[in-house]
Amino acid sequence: MASSWTASSRTASSRTGTAARPDTGWYPVARSAQVGTTPLPVGAGGRAWVVLRVRPGAEVTALPARCPHRLVPLAHATVVDGRVRCPFHGWRYDAEGRCVDIPSLGPAGTPPPRADLSGPWAVEERDGWVWLAPERTAAVRPPRSSGVVPTPEPVPPLPTPAGPVLGNLDPSLEHAWHPVALAGELHEGGYVQTRLLGRTWTVHRRGGAPAADPPVWGVAERHGVVWIAPAEPRDTQLPVPETSDPRAVRAWLPPVRSSAPAGPLTDLFLDAAHVPVVHPAADAPDDPVADVVPETGGSTSVREERSARDGTRRRTTAVHRAPFQLRVRTDELDTGAARTVLYLLQPEDDDSTRVYACLFLTPPEGAALSSDEVATEVAGVGAVLAADLELAAVLGSVGLPLLPRDELHVPADAPGVALRRTLADFAALPLRRSA
Repeated sequence: MASSWTASSRTASSRTGTAARPDTGWYPVARSAQVGTTPLPVGAGGRAWVVLRVRPGAEVTALPARCPHRLVPLAHATVVDGRVRCPFHGWRYDAEGRCVDIPSLGPAGTPPPRADLSGPWAVEERDGWVWLAPERTAAVRPPRSSGVVPTPEPVPPLPTPAGPVLGNLDPSLEHAWHPVALAGELHEGGYVQTRLLGRTWTVHRRGGAPAADPPVWGVAERHGVVWIAPAEPRDTQLPVPETSDPRAVRAWLPPVRSSAPAGPLTDLFLDAAHVPVVHPAADAPDDPVADVVPETGGSTSVREERSARDGTRRRTTAVHRAPFQLRVRTDELDTGAARTVLYLLQPEDDDSTRVYACLFLTPPEGAALSSDEVATEVAGVGAVLAADLELAAVLGSVGLPLLPRDELHVPADAPGVALRRTLADFAALPLRRSA
């Protein structure tokens, strides 16, 4: 195994007053004083790790750099009551890397064996430094530094999934309709420049109808949005019955931009299990598990529950259509009121996605909504969206993993699993047809 101090560095080391050490399989990763209860990213043996203490003054713990569930970087984890807590779904790990709690499984749930983290063979502090041995080594302890200052390895990139990943520039996305502007952004005689799939288009309106330059297969306007299909589309339109409901009040949020790809963002918006962790003030579901029905070009998931806040009954229905169209409707079963959020995502570049969100509010029969009530609801949806995008920005994802074994799924992930299957089929379809 290579070492951060190697025999080949002896000549240079002697000129700088340091000395090399023999290869022992131990890697210096950080000064002991640097390691506290905040995870610190380090590198050892060409692999990424985090080191931390689960309590002030405790021994150093070393864990892999990613949570196995949704590959979240554990550098963003927190220590709560002596456990390492993932920031996305609240999975908790002890100092040995054993998963001791998965909130979505409930208090009686048992984490599966694959949820445990595989740490290094050994971690030890010596002479004021933290050392890692990623694999079993004949040297039981790290070497004495003998007054020489160790040189830690650079922190390597986070490990990537082994299987296919759908990013924003995947060739299959040419064969889909994509939102590129709100209809209100495109005035008669005017134009907007927009990024889509790594290219720039000018969309203009002449005689009421939108068009695009350079030419595309099609330009359309529906649901208050202008759409482009660069090549012949093979996707299925998302049904939005709220647009024709005279009782529904519609309010568009200002479009926002994220550095995360559209696939992981769609997965995040579908996910109910992260709500109590990322949005602790929200009225989180008491049971995040949904029934999922595959459909042409997508899926529908339904979850019936009681509000954790006041015990009222509600039904949440999420409808997805490939690639990145999502409608999430919550019906209050005791009052007849409903709230729908429409998410439409525009994959601009590999590291840029524009997010369009529209809120539909349906009051109880015979009731009306004041402008203040609508404004309050819009502000609430905007705050949740901002928190989700802040989380997505730290996930470090280059796209949505499509191979199930690259992540660890639990029952609450059923809508996300359906999303992956839909997008895997969508991404393969154009390739099969062109073969």
